[in-house]
Amino acid sequence: MKFMKLGTKPDSFKTDGNNVWFVTSELAADVIINVGDSKFYLHKFPLLSKSGRLQKLVGGSDEEIDIHEIPGGSTAFEICAKFCYGMTVTLNAHNVVSVYYAADYLEMHETVDKGNLVYKLSVFMNSSIFRSWKDSIIVLQTTRYISSSSEEPKLVNLCINSIASKASVDVSKVDWSYTYNRKKLPEEKEPVNELNGVIRSRIVPKDWWVEDLAELEIGLYKQVLVSIINKGLVCNEVIGEALKAFALRRLPGFNRSIVHSDDVLKARSVVDIIVRLLPLEKGCVSCDFLLKLLKMAILVDSGEMVKRELVKRVGQQLEEATVQDLLIQVKSDDGEMEGSIYNIDLVLEILKEFIVQDQIGELEDEAREIQETGRTNRGILSEASKLMVAKLVDGYLVEISKDPSLPLRMFVDLAEMVSGLNRPTHDGLYRAIDMYLKVHPGITKSERKRICRLMDCKKLSVDACAHAVQNERLPLRVVVQVLFFEKARAATSSGSSTPDLPKSIKALNASNGRPATGPEDDWDGVATVEELKALKEELAALRIRNHGPKSTVSDKASVPRLKALLSTKKIFSKIWSSKGGLRENSGSDSSESLGSANPDEPKSSPYGKERHSVS
Repeated sequence: MKFMKLGTKPDSFKTDGNNVWFVTSELAADVIINVGDSKFYLHKFPLLSKSGRLQKLVGGSDEEIDIHEIPGGSTAFEICAKFCYGMTVTLNAHNVVSVYYAADYLEMHETVDKGNLVYKLSVFMNSSIFRSWKDSIIVLQTTRYISSSSEEPKLVNLCINSIASKASVDVSKVDWSYTYNRKKLPEEKEPVNELNGVIRSRIVPKDWWVEDLAELEIGLYKQVLVSIINKGLVCNEVIGEALKAFALRRLPGFNRSIVHSDDVLKARSVVDIIVRLLPLEKGCVSCDFLLKLLKMAILVDSGEMVKRELVKRVGQQLEEATVQDLLIQVKSDDGEMEGSIYNIDLVLEILKEFIVQDQIGELEDEAREIQETGRTNRGILSEASKLMVAKLVDGYLVEISKDPSLPLRMFVDLAEMVSGLNRPTHDGLYRAIDMYLKVHPGITKSERKRICRLMDCKKLSVDACAHAVQNERLPLRVVVQVLFFEKARAATSSGSSTPDLPKSIKALNASNGRPATGPEDDWDGVATVEELKALKEELAALRIRNHGPKSTVSDKASVPRLKALLSTKKIFSKIWSSKGGLRENSGSDSSESLGSANPDEPKSSPYGKERHSVS
């Protein structure tokens, strides 16, 4: 830290311990100056020779005057008085501002006396303080504690410009000792070179200044960062890192989305400032940071414009998010967070923004590529983003399905929102549907049918099919569909043009030549244990026939209800086309189709051991 010493005489200021100051001298004091709660018994001549204001205030002898409004209070006045007496005083970054303001208030200018205090302090700050990064930060911090002065805006602007200029310097020219706030990164711990007595680290990170700047009060921080941005020499990624460091420094509960009631107003100001300063460029901050910022904005009741801006930015980078990032709880009226309901509507808004931005991005990319190359190869990166978002939503659906109070409407709205995104498999969606059925066993048949309609059975993996065939929570319609699509897949892989119906189901169909008697409602009901067992045996036989030795599993007759359901031509026509192929969708009509013509995310991990749930 830079410092400056003024004066040569020994310090003869004394105090009686009761805020009363005096100078040990043979001459009696002839003026009393009151500064706040302190009294100074001093002499007119040394004071009036340096201070234009005191010349105006002091008239006759043995006077007592008040200067309670002096910037810096009694501490700053004491240093100014010692300078008048020629006593030794030490100035540094911590006290130079208060003394400068006090000297300016006392009119200790060159017009009163050559080499006066204001001039000396100005030289010291310009030649030393403003050339030091750390001292410039400290000086700017101290300005917030000083009352207004005619010189305040000028001094603050000098500090801000000094800091902004240093932060904008090319890192190859930065002398930085790592001794302030930021710790060295492992890759930065390299030997240093010493040239002409100056130690320079080989590696200086681009964001070397961000944590130091985060120490500033919010108003000053905003002014400095705006000045840095306006210079245009710092990339947006570093600006993003600066905002992140500031959020972590000024919002202690940022990572945990916690704000104490006493800090709400302060936190709201921080959130609003950060959102306004966010660079427009996509990717300059992470989606994780944006989502945490959005959660804080909700906690502290930021304005709708702030929330909307964050929703837009999160939507632009949604493929980077995780399921945990999206688990935003609903805020109750008392300001606390409820643990049972998630903010589904907010996630829907984010998804809408992703879809809109993705469409805009595709059009812009296509136009740019056609202009540059004369052809387009649109969709490669965009399709990857869509796939990641579809997978993200599937995982999110699994988590929110664990909420017993989650309405089916919200589940369906979310699933349908991403139905247009390409997904090779529907395993993730199946896991979410299975979890919802498990946690909400009391839903009606029509609701069960509605949620299962979201899933395309043709796009389930082998493991998912094996699980579904044993799943007692699924409607029998879905279980049988899964078996038929598995049969079709096996037939296709073996080169067969038209797959045959399973033998046991053929046997059921031909049993005694009698038509089925079961009602249509049974078809949408859940399967019994016996029905699932029969279908499971058929699936096992199918696998052995296609992947191993000839099946030894006997085609057993099933229970009467399964005979009745599966033997009718009406039921088979809903699943199997008249030419032997599979229908595109397999409901009783197009509106009842369980299939979705949209792909899903990549194949998921193997299913757990639990019989009736997917973990």
